[in-house]
Amino acid sequence: MALKIRLQRHGASHRPFYRMVVTEALARRDGRFVEVLGTYEPQAKRPEDELNVKLDRVDYWKSVGAKPTDTAASLIRKARREAPAEAETAEA
Repeated sequence: MALKIRLQRHGASHRPFYRMVVTEALARRDGRFVEVLGTYEPQAKRPEDELNVKLDRVDYWKSVGAKPTDTAASLIRKARREAPAEAETAEA
C-alpha cells in the first residue's frame, strides 16, 4: 500500500478550499483517505487562515513512507517557514 500526502479539493466554483490528506496512491482525488493533516484556503480573508498543517503528523506519515506530491511538499515547506514566527508570537 503506497501512501501519498496530497490535496483534496472542496469548496465552490471559483472559491477553492483544500484539505491536505494522507491517502493511498490509487485512491481518487476526492475519495477515501486515511487522515486529514491540514487545510489550505488560497483565497482566505486573513493570511493566518490560509494554511493550517499539523507538522507533527506530517513528520510521522513521512517516517512511515508516505510521499508528498509536489504541491503538498511546497505547502509543507511554507508551513515550516511560518511555524517559528507563530511560536515567537505565542511567547510574547
